[in-house]
Amino acid sequence: MKVRLPFDAITPLRAGWVLPLALFAIPLVLVAADWPQFRGPDRNNVSTALEGIRTMPAGGWPVRWRKPVQYGWASPVVVDGRVYVFDAELLDPKSRERIHCFDAVSGETLWTFAYEANYAEWVFQEAQRSGPSATPLIENGRLYCLGACGVVHCLDATTGAVRWRRDLGEDFEIRQMQCRASPLIEGGLLILLPGGRPGACLVALDRETGATVWQSLDEEVSNSSPVAITAGTVRQIVAWTGDSVAALNPSTGGVLWRVPVKTSNNDDIATPVSDGGNLLVSGLMLRLDGSNPPVPLWPDKLVGTKHVLSNTCTPFLREAFVYGARTRGELVCLRADSGESVWETDEVTEPKSGASVHLFPAGGDRFFLYNDQGELILAELSPAGYREIGRSRIIEPTSPFAGLRAWVPPAFADGNVFARNDREVVRITLPGDP
Repeated sequence: MKVRLPFDAITPLRAGWVLPLALFAIPLVLVAADWPQFRGPDRNNVSTALEGIRTMPAGGWPVRWRKPVQYGWASPVVVDGRVYVFDAELLDPKSRERIHCFDAVSGETLWTFAYEANYAEWVFQEAQRSGPSATPLIENGRLYCLGACGVVHCLDATTGAVRWRRDLGEDFEIRQMQCRASPLIEGGLLILLPGGRPGACLVALDRETGATVWQSLDEEVSNSSPVAITAGTVRQIVAWTGDSVAALNPSTGGVLWRVPVKTSNNDDIATPVSDGGNLLVSGLMLRLDGSNPPVPLWPDKLVGTKHVLSNTCTPFLREAFVYGARTRGELVCLRADSGESVWETDEVTEPKSGASVHLFPAGGDRFFLYNDQGELILAELSPAGYREIGRSRIIEPTSPFAGLRAWVPPAFADGNVFARNDREVVRITLPGDP
């Protein structure tokens, strides 16, 4: 049986110790903020909700509530005091995809929207159980979600009422369980990466009606979620497909530049990240200096090398340095201009296949790290090294792959962390306030 690795949506399998807690005190400034889409407000894991920390209680950060959910790899999103979780109910041979809306303070279920989904037979095998991977997106009171097999919904975020629905499989060839990249809003468009054929690896829909505005690239699907960036004065959609890294005109889908790079569907996981004119796509660093296409900073050759730092999570790029996990979970600091290693540590999670470390900056050199064992860690990361302040397990790892994993990155909002697995969603309060 072929087992496929997880992804940073975080995305599903395709075909698989709690340390002592430290007591510490650091000034805290937690600002109310939403987490409306995959990887936060600006799609980079950065939020004003994480500007510092007060204390970590001796018993760990408190769990305020737990609510049952089922299978899925989509992160929670949080807007206006409501938490939304996308999952799948598997009742062999039938499957239903569901959006749950919870009150963020109490955990009360406010509404649930469900529809029948056409899941592949392998999904019902115990070790392969899966659900939707694409994290929903909320914008101006509308919730947009992309199901695993290409069904798109626009819902009223307050009531769950359907505004419009599109089945991309009616217009394009969409493979089962392959729609894993999270949706993106750019202007009036909802931009998706469903890997459709022909010529619809990326598709832009009118956000108000669901009508197709453009389709682009006849390339293999990937698990990487597209981003919108401005390079120089040019706004562009950057997408990592199975065949290339490409930048598209947001209005037309026209190709602005393209760097051919073939990547296995087990590995094209990370979200592109940019800073200071550099664009990092997992293990490939490009300099956006107006060259067409841009020239890689590292590696200097794109042939015969797998350009992947991690196949479960996205690195963090800050000016001259990159922080991120390698494929087996070792946390590294690299020089952004050369890819040269500055330091490496295996203290964050046990080195193993399927390891992951998601990074969330918390002000200065401080970061929250969330590992594949469901542990939330506070640490300092700098070119000088890694210094752990404390950690607490906030949810159990439930995803089966050579042991159990917690792959879905959490959401941070209003001084809380919202984490999910295949059994529950939990609310953790960081500063310990009610």
